[in-house]
Amino acid sequence: MCEFCSQHGDGKIWYKNATNYSKDLVSDLNRRKYIEDFFEKTIEDGFKTLGRLESIFQKKGKLPSKVTKAMIEKAKVEHFGQVLPMEEISEIVLQAATIVRMPCPCRWTSLKKEIRCCYAISYTPDAWYKGVDMSYFGTTSDEHLESVSADEAIEQMKDLEKTGAIHTIWTMLTPFIGSVCNCQLHDCIAMQTYSGINVELMAKAEHVAYVDTNSCIGCGACVKVCQFNAITSIHVNGEHRACINPYKCFGCGLCRNACELESIKLKLR
Repeated sequence: MCEFCSQHGDGKIWYKNATNYSKDLVSDLNRRKYIEDFFEKTIEDGFKTLGRLESIFQKKGKLPSKVTKAMIEKAKVEHFGQVLPMEEISEIVLQAATIVRMPCPCRWTSLKKEIRCCYAISYTPDAWYKGVDMSYFGTTSDEHLESVSADEAIEQMKDLEKTGAIHTIWTMLTPFIGSVCNCQLHDCIAMQTYSGINVELMAKAEHVAYVDTNSCIGCGACVKVCQFNAITSIHVNGEHRACINPYKCFGCGLCRNACELESIKLKLR
């Protein structure tokens, strides 16, 4: 069991521990303040910091180890995420009491585009996101908070997955889990941090993709959709076959969806 699950899982995978969604955690005053300032201090300031660190990374080829360690430890305490395949996202969403869809703060901050791919979830009727200042998105009302049912949310997330969205869950001051995001490598600040400066601010899924080389024909469809450069092509008996690096694979399942022959599947790491 990983360190995060040992600390916050109560004998389970951490995101399957119901207490991590509890109302008691929401009532914490420090967390309420963190949520109020989340868009400006976590997202907006995060993009500014990432820009500065990318300049250092490009010049030196890496960041000082103490900087990398500090970033990861801060994320684990404040806003930490993990990739989940659609099956596990569905399980979490189906247990939620309230769900609202809202604009992605990462895309709004970097592109000023309102793309509704983030879902605030609560396991109690007293939702944690009530009172969140949505003026960050250019309005003083709550019009950006769109209530949806669990079934509606799941179908919307499946549609987002077809466009290349990767499903992740996130804490709002660990261990409280408050949101499900459906984003892509070039838009999400955490994914950009991984691709741009090689710092993982989110965990890989508990699953990993693998290839059935007996049915794979090496068409390359999986290579095209993988956003983590985890898939390459190898020769097997003179023919091309897909090869997945389990250490690079985040277990999102996009490659599985792209394979028409169903040669790619997910298994527990």
